[in-house]
Amino acid sequence: MNHKPEEWKAQWIWSESEDVRERSEEHEIVYFRRCFEVAEPAASRLVVHVSADSRYRLYLNGQSVSVGPCKGDRFTRYFETVDITDKLVEGMNVLAAKVVHYRSCEPFRLGIGGPASVWRSGQGVFLLEGNLIAKNGSATIDLSTDSRWECLRDAATCFVAGGQDTLYVGGTEQTDGRLLPFGWLKMRDKAQGWRPAVMVSEIMDVLYGQLTPWPLEARAIPPLYEIENGYVGVKRILPSNALPDFYLLDGDSNGSGWLVRAGETLEVELDAGGLTTGYPYLDLTGGRGTTVEILYSECYEREAESTIRRNKDIRDDPEGRCLYGEFDRYIVAGQGETDKENYERYEPFEFRTFRYVRLTVRAGEEDVRLHRFNYSETGYPLEVKASFASSDPTLLPLWEISINTLRRCMHETYEDCPYYEQLQYIMDTRLQVLFTYQISADDRLARKAIFDFHSSLMPNGMIQSRYPSVYPQVIPGFSIYWIMMVADHYRYFGDAELVRRYLPTIDAVLHWFAQHVEASGLMGAMPQSVWSFVDWVEEWREGRGVPTANEYGPLTAYSLFYVLALQTAAELNEVCGRHSTAEEYMNRAAAVQEAVRSNCWSAERRLFADGPTVQLYSQHCQIFAVLTRTVPDGQAGELLSHMLEQRDLPTVSYAMSFYLFRALEKAGLYDKSYRLWDTWRDLAAMNLTSWVEDPVSQRSDCHGWGSVPLYEFTACVLGVSPMEPGSRGILIRPDTSYLEWAEGAVATAGGVVHVSWRRREDGTIACQIDCPEQIPARLELPDGRVVELAQGGRVSI
Repeated sequence: MNHKPEEWKAQWIWSESEDVRERSEEHEIVYFRRCFEVAEPAASRLVVHVSADSRYRLYLNGQSVSVGPCKGDRFTRYFETVDITDKLVEGMNVLAAKVVHYRSCEPFRLGIGGPASVWRSGQGVFLLEGNLIAKNGSATIDLSTDSRWECLRDAATCFVAGGQDTLYVGGTEQTDGRLLPFGWLKMRDKAQGWRPAVMVSEIMDVLYGQLTPWPLEARAIPPLYEIENGYVGVKRILPSNALPDFYLLDGDSNGSGWLVRAGETLEVELDAGGLTTGYPYLDLTGGRGTTVEILYSECYEREAESTIRRNKDIRDDPEGRCLYGEFDRYIVAGQGETDKENYERYEPFEFRTFRYVRLTVRAGEEDVRLHRFNYSETGYPLEVKASFASSDPTLLPLWEISINTLRRCMHETYEDCPYYEQLQYIMDTRLQVLFTYQISADDRLARKAIFDFHSSLMPNGMIQSRYPSVYPQVIPGFSIYWIMMVADHYRYFGDAELVRRYLPTIDAVLHWFAQHVEASGLMGAMPQSVWSFVDWVEEWREGRGVPTANEYGPLTAYSLFYVLALQTAAELNEVCGRHSTAEEYMNRAAAVQEAVRSNCWSAERRLFADGPTVQLYSQHCQIFAVLTRTVPDGQAGELLSHMLEQRDLPTVSYAMSFYLFRALEKAGLYDKSYRLWDTWRDLAAMNLTSWVEDPVSQRSDCHGWGSVPLYEFTACVLGVSPMEPGSRGILIRPDTSYLEWAEGAVATAGGVVHVSWRRREDGTIACQIDCPEQIPARLELPDGRVVELAQGGRVSI
């Protein structure tokens, strides 16, 4: 139920109308509320549409009902539509919102600028539209934002930039609870200074079409879930004789909690059971002036040489190791009442990422009683429909860790990492999208991601490497992954209209690359204003992921990236009937391929060099030479076999290994991929619950691009992939070269496919598949047996 733009009646409101420049140096928090009477809740309905600049949490009668707005940009400000009828009560009701406006600064300043992924204008605003409607259809009360709403500016909280850990996510909070308006959600506060809200702007200029900073669009993805959760145990505690239980979900069953005496300190390190994302909260009574600190950490680690290059090994062992991270600080007001509904509660506004937390409570002149210390887990509502098991028990942890990693990197966008940046990067996202397709067939967040990157298009034709972001960045090579994202979506869902929509952006990107082709036919050196990143490998650490060959001229990898982009774009143009454009792109690709063969092939090393003028080599150029067919298919296996024998080549990272797997699969050498799982097994042996960013810095313990097992186990070991776009046909081609048996389920757009295969004693393969009805399927086994299922269904052979 979404309004058409011309139907909006609400106004953008804020707390005051002073010149924005007078308060633009600080982030702002403003509380809003509106009271109304309900005679018959059972005979009423309330649906609201809500948005803000920059972020809000909406409540009805003290219960949280919506968080947002969904992350957008200057030309897409999302609004949420929420049915909150079930929260209405008889008598007085309070609709309330806590709104944070992050400062607008250009150029963006890390840390003090707030979350880089949250778009904002120079003016904070809040918007809500809704009518309390009787079941007979008559509007009873208009609750849309205007001067009937009252507001109060927060004086208690400031945002702290912190160190390197949280610069991109905007740091942490320091809150003086003695200045908070406790009870404001239910009109029970004693705060002074509430006043009528001030109108900032109408929704739009209906006469002249002039845009406000907040062009509204309906939220395109489901709301994030919030589930109450608790910690699984104590890792370390001081004083050591303390045995608190307030961290358990049912730890306050008798209402006693845990008492910290005046002048004493309690420090406890708690285990969430795995890396997670959520809103920690602490309920307490008494203790006015007590200082509470909550530190969030991914793991235990030894002292590191820097905040970028870490010293991590066994992640869950506190012996000789410490928790490093940023912390929120809270000064207790002493306002809590003895009944559970009215404890004093501290909860940070934005979600936090952690596997372990350290809670430090320094009691002041009064005793303080801790009642609950738990968290509300949050994330995108990913429904995992896939499963996997096999004869190799060491693969199962890889599957489970991969699912947790992917989950933690999915919120209102895909994220590179939830702890450090919470930014949506194209290279990361393309892989995360594929993993999502294979295990859930959910494309809602993927469609938004494709649109997000399209929205980042710059006047020169290049798209930004991470988006939405108020801190622009360009990595030209990442744009090819976006073009592949569009192609992936067509392959899985068959939506030609989506392809057609983005062809102009694809054309613009390819035109940018065409302008940088040299007379030799190779892609020239990239401009200094961009980051020519290829991969995180140890040999390229000093170059920040840029091959050393970049110091001497063009990179072969970028010529091959351009070829792959042209070939993929040609296929998409064919889908949409642009045959002449497709032919043009294939001709361009062939010309660059010939230039690569002529200038970058070393007959002596039997490898493609990283550049036309250097004797530097890496796995990367060989992989993309195979994927682009720059090396003929008949020679691809020889090239890759030779490459794997070389011990002096920079090897691909966890993320780039996906393309190594694809090259091996393309060359008919997928059996050589199984030894590569040792990389993931070694990480699992360190007791990780999510996959690390890269083997170089080990900064992040949760990077979605490492969840490669989700694709390999479903698409290759079980062998399920689209045979026709949109899963109008399903191909089952299991790889049986390594395991004795494998079984599981794979999600497709047409439904879930179940596969089970087992090697018999005579070496033949027994296989059973169960496919969605009415969806054609084809089973191909390694011994050449083929079974066609014209209408889907089940078969055993």
